[in-house]
Amino acid sequence: MSKISDDVQQFTVDTDDEGIRLDRWFKRHMQQVSFAMVSRWSRTGQLRVDGKRADPGLRIEAGQIIRVPPIEEQNDRPPPRQRMPLTESQIAMAQDMVIYKDKSAVIINKPPGLATQGGTKMTQHVDGLLDALCYENDHRPKLVHRLDKDTSGVLLLARTAGNASHFSKHFSGRSARKIYWAIVMGVPNIDDGIIDLPLAKQPSSGGEKMHVDEENGQSAKSRYRIIERIGNRAAWVELTPYTGRTHQLRVHMAAIGHPIVGDGKYGGKESFLAGEISRKMHLHARRLRIANPAGGKLDVRADLPEHFAATMDALGLDANDGDLPIDEGRGPVTKAIKKKIAKNHSKSMRKEQRGERRSRGDIPRGKKATGKVKGRTGTSDYKPARKSGPTKGKGSFKKKGGR
Repeated sequence: MSKISDDVQQFTVDTDDEGIRLDRWFKRHMQQVSFAMVSRWSRTGQLRVDGKRADPGLRIEAGQIIRVPPIEEQNDRPPPRQRMPLTESQIAMAQDMVIYKDKSAVIINKPPGLATQGGTKMTQHVDGLLDALCYENDHRPKLVHRLDKDTSGVLLLARTAGNASHFSKHFSGRSARKIYWAIVMGVPNIDDGIIDLPLAKQPSSGGEKMHVDEENGQSAKSRYRIIERIGNRAAWVELTPYTGRTHQLRVHMAAIGHPIVGDGKYGGKESFLAGEISRKMHLHARRLRIANPAGGKLDVRADLPEHFAATMDALGLDANDGDLPIDEGRGPVTKAIKKKIAKNHSKSMRKEQRGERRSRGDIPRGKKATGKVKGRTGTSDYKPARKSGPTKGKGSFKKKGGR
């Protein structure tokens, strides 16, 4: 190895780098320095922050001084991958997606079929188009959350590292409010409910599919509200995830017997409407409300994609009726409700003991998820419509109110 720099260098941490790990700082600002080199400097005491020895995982603060020892060239390290320049059509496509822009964020309306990030055999994705959204900045905006490939709608991009840290904290702290629209098969027998079912990766799916796992799953909670019924055939619903698990809304709606229209992955053959209704998935990130680093709140809505809008027209639905008031409260749980929940739980357990068997994480075709419905006005057993697909529904369904 040969030396790139013979001098010790010192850098002051900028406000945009507040709160990030020290190794991430090197990845942002000194890409020629590998993680292995940072780790070696740390072990030998050469890497210091404000004169003290520092670990790669140290969270740095604005104004601190980072001491960087002489840098050695790593001849065996492959050169960084160069991004291909975007074509004029790619630049136009990316900029046409923008529905909001300020000094803190760029917000796009992601079309269905476009992945947020790249993967195997995936050449077109939002991450690959970010060079088109620099505008007056000399750096790309940053992804701070994602949407599934086949989900359309609001996707927020942070314009600086500091903004990315701000937005990430609000997403992880659950103070950001994400509102989705969906068309689901059948009509839930509760107008306004909370689905509380833990989720885990489904075995033998290569991590590509999730399922309800009462024993080993991570906590997952979603709320749905019926906006309008289409007879008994389908329903237009508003969905709000209170946690951020992979495919959460899709798995939860399938688990209660009402898969999202077009979601064959979790709903199987029973997730498609007959006639001229598109077979694409009908899940759209309609609205995002989140605190703006510059003050106040960002509150942005995205129009429906073409196939979803066509389905709305075919079913006689008006998008102007869909924006329900945001309800911050979730309702108190009284002693009477708790007593009824316990009674219903005991009832469900007795049914299982009489022979209702479920394989771990799966419900055979035709079986129903059973659980508890808890709400402001009463409690009842939850009996969703017939469904197909591997889900387990031994969880809590909490009723928030009725029409």
